[in-house]
Amino acid sequence: MSKVKQVLRMHAQGFSNRCIADKPGLYKGTVNNYVNRVKNHGYRIEDLLALDDPVLESKLFAGTPAYKEERFEAFKSEIAYLEKELQRPHVTRYLLWQEYKEKYPDGYGYSQFCFHLGQLLKARKPESILDHYPGEKLFVDFAGDTFSYVDRETGEVIEAQVLVACMPYCNHVFVMAVPSQRSDDFLYALGCCLNHLGGSPKIVVTDNLKASVVRADRYEPEINRIMEDFANHHGFVVVPTRVRKPRDKAAVENEVKIAYRRIYAKLRDRTFFSLEQVNAAFAEKALEHNQTRMQQKEYCRQEKFLAEERPLLKELPREAFEVKYYACLTVSVNNCVYLARDKHYYSVPYHYIGEKAEIIYTRALVRIFVRGECVATHRRSLKPGYTTEKDHMGSSHNFYRNRSPEFYIKEASKRSQCLTELFRLFFDKSEVPGIQYRRCDGLLSLQRKTDPVVFERVCRYALDNGIYTYQSIKKIIDTRVYLLNMSADEIPKGSNNIKHGNIRGREYYAG
Repeated sequence: MSKVKQVLRMHAQGFSNRCIADKPGLYKGTVNNYVNRVKNHGYRIEDLLALDDPVLESKLFAGTPAYKEERFEAFKSEIAYLEKELQRPHVTRYLLWQEYKEKYPDGYGYSQFCFHLGQLLKARKPESILDHYPGEKLFVDFAGDTFSYVDRETGEVIEAQVLVACMPYCNHVFVMAVPSQRSDDFLYALGCCLNHLGGSPKIVVTDNLKASVVRADRYEPEINRIMEDFANHHGFVVVPTRVRKPRDKAAVENEVKIAYRRIYAKLRDRTFFSLEQVNAAFAEKALEHNQTRMQQKEYCRQEKFLAEERPLLKELPREAFEVKYYACLTVSVNNCVYLARDKHYYSVPYHYIGEKAEIIYTRALVRIFVRGECVATHRRSLKPGYTTEKDHMGSSHNFYRNRSPEFYIKEASKRSQCLTELFRLFFDKSEVPGIQYRRCDGLLSLQRKTDPVVFERVCRYALDNGIYTYQSIKKIIDTRVYLLNMSADEIPKGSNNIKHGNIRGREYYAG
């Protein structure tokens, strides 16, 4: 534009158009065009020379009148409809253009239709400029491309997920490979990142991955409980991005692209045999990247981070974070809760049967809460089975668990000497203990229902005759066989003396 003013100034001084073209090095036709425009519009050269260059350009070169045409005004009225239709499945711009031409035969051709549509849609959604402050935010994202290594034992190629984190104020980068995007691996990598930075920022901005967000929402997303515990432990706030809005963390998205070029590409010909080897190489290349002087700036990422951000980070807690898992379970009739993750049962005091219990468990401990009170604590077991405490069980349960030959002999000794001898003979036999236990339970029950003197005599009779089954002993009581060969003084009161010619008696069988 300085040449335009030079042409106008020389024209005002009386130079010919040919002379004017020779000095600035312009084509003579261009000079004629400038001069004719001034004359046709009746502008005063002094007034034009006083204008700023952009204003002077708009007066002499108004540009194409395309945006002032009637068909453009008609096209603008269709923008809201076109934008809505483009969001519907299978609708293309070419189809919309065909419908537009049917409605406006003198309208734009396809290329101009797409150009103006694109321009207007962009103008309706301007991008914001995000302001970043030192030590305030940490952006976290998983790279779209995985990084592979080889299992030395099996030869299998394993794809590892790559976490990329950066401080947006200085673009200081941390890169680490982990086995998966699950909560354990994600929080382990994030913890390593905070140790690398030497402190915690005020805000951590993540994607809407399940390890961080349970339910995505534009205004109040529901944060994963484990992630919330991790954030509380380190003293920062989790702010997920909006769904499908990667520009909310544009800095780390850009650093992911740079990581592809400066880390992935530089390691493309190397073979790794473990995650440790991969992360050692990542740390080396990330350090090179952070120490590389940035274009158009007089410092590198690491210098700016150490000088302005590191002192503002919150000090890390002394205790290492331990991942806590949560579950809400019902105490079953066996007064245990079943942790499906480990396929293991943990006991709860029996009077909480049927109630809802909140389970909080770590790698080492399982704590069970009912109505806000911790009612049981167990060491965590990763094997299927039961972990119980005697105090948690009811009397019937403890009776069942405490069964043993010694237990039954002790119980018999409290009731009858003959019953004790009978039980000893039971357990001397090589039968399955469960059968003997049930037989003993039956006799203990029978003893409670029978006169003590009668029961003692029956047991003596069974011992003398080698009778060792519950049904046989019960039959002796029912038929009163034990009264045979007893004197009148020995027969208990209320018992009937049985005399019958078909009864052979004890002496017969002894002979």
